[in-house]
Amino acid sequence: MTENTLHDVAIVGGGAAGLSAAVTLARSLRDVVVIDAGEPRNAPAEGVHNLLGRESIAPFELVALGRAEAEGYGARMLSDSVDAVRRDGENFALTLAGGAELRARRILMATGLHDELPDVPGIAELWGTHVLHCPYCHGWEVKGQRIGVLGTSPMSMHQVILFRQLSEHITLFTHTMPELSGDDWDTLAALDVEVVSGRVREVRAENGELAAVVLDDGHEFAIEALTVAPRFVARSDVYEQLGGTLSDNPMGSFVESDFAGKTAVDGVWAAGNVSDLGAAVAASAAQGSMAGGAINADLAFSDAQAAVAARKAA
Repeated sequence: MTENTLHDVAIVGGGAAGLSAAVTLARSLRDVVVIDAGEPRNAPAEGVHNLLGRESIAPFELVALGRAEAEGYGARMLSDSVDAVRRDGENFALTLAGGAELRARRILMATGLHDELPDVPGIAELWGTHVLHCPYCHGWEVKGQRIGVLGTSPMSMHQVILFRQLSEHITLFTHTMPELSGDDWDTLAALDVEVVSGRVREVRAENGELAAVVLDDGHEFAIEALTVAPRFVARSDVYEQLGGTLSDNPMGSFVESDFAGKTAVDGVWAAGNVSDLGAAVAASAAQGSMAGGAINADLAFSDAQAAVAARKAA
């Protein structure tokens, strides 16, 4: 089914960034459609943190409230995902997994990212509850506990220092991380961090709770929370189908954009984790609002130029 309506903006992704942009655009009387499959990255988490006025709100409750706000201003929500996208003259045509085809003048990607977790049995099952990565998203909830840091990259020392602020009981499992430098060892000694050498074989759980980190040699270490550093990979299919390429930094791969979310692909903006790998919910919402304003301004100036051209041709 092909929809005849030409939407002003198609927003791909309905998390904090996408819904915030939808509200901003709809309040400016833009025809907005939000396409979202309903699979937020933070779904395993009990609550969203550091979000002023909504501290500890459940992820799905936040989405439901955001959808209601956007719909209240006229934005349309579609529970679907984008299979393909192409240019359609000056506009875009998006084919959805459900078979529908939509047309839009501009696209905002708020598709988030995928966490590539270390290949250690047990980590995926506990991800977002007892296996964590961000001290600001989950640190308060594990303060004072026995916290392990799984060493996989130079970022692991960064996690040691930040989580040491939250607990005196930090154990660094060197696992596959680069060899520690002299400065690293000085830091670990000064912070009284236990260091365990050797590869980790598995993360063992009991009754849904983290029980121990198990080394290849069978030694077990009782741990209540484990922090890891995933590789973050932007969900970028839409961008790449339109000719865009990803950029890389030490955290992973992302869609590069300017301060307002404009990408190198004409007519395409990005907001949230797809373009900022470290953005938490509050930052993603702010980026969505800024990108929404920038897209509205771009459309407004385009419409004004078209009106001038039409008047001169009359």
